[in-house]
Amino acid sequence: MTQGAKKSFLGHNGRQPANPSPTMIGLLQRVTSASVTIDGQCVGAIGPGLLVLVGVQKGDDEKRAERLLERLLGYRVFPDASGRMNLNLRQVDGGLLLVPQFTLAADTRKGTRASFTSAAPPDEGRHLFHHLLDLAQAQHPKVASGRFGADMQVALVNDGPVTFWLES
Repeated sequence: MTQGAKKSFLGHNGRQPANPSPTMIGLLQRVTSASVTIDGQCVGAIGPGLLVLVGVQKGDDEKRAERLLERLLGYRVFPDASGRMNLNLRQVDGGLLLVPQFTLAADTRKGTRASFTSAAPPDEGRHLFHHLLDLAQAQHPKVASGRFGADMQVALVNDGPVTFWLES
């Protein structure tokens, strides 16, 4: 490196992270249908709407969960009459399937095995996921979810495909 040059790190999306503080992660996928099965039993399913895999990191708090939900309900990913992504989940009366996934908080920069040191501890992650879920159920009529800590099978038909990584 030349003198004065700064070593940079590019994040998962090829950009330098905006700030090093934790962010709650929502990997949002527009779907025509999605479901979660645990031990052979369907515990949550939606028709057209959003499947969101939720990752909670150390330092996340209820305010971040509230901001993530605001973004999920308002993010314009559904086509309008002209085919442009101008409509949000509320406007299309779509379903919202929230699935906890701590592996989204993985650090994959080194080696061949992910590190989960940035993931929230299980009790904290469970609390914040359930806070997000409770808020979603209070603010949107069609909400389903996976189960925190369970071995889940997630099925989906991605519409588009349209997938976005949201951080709050």
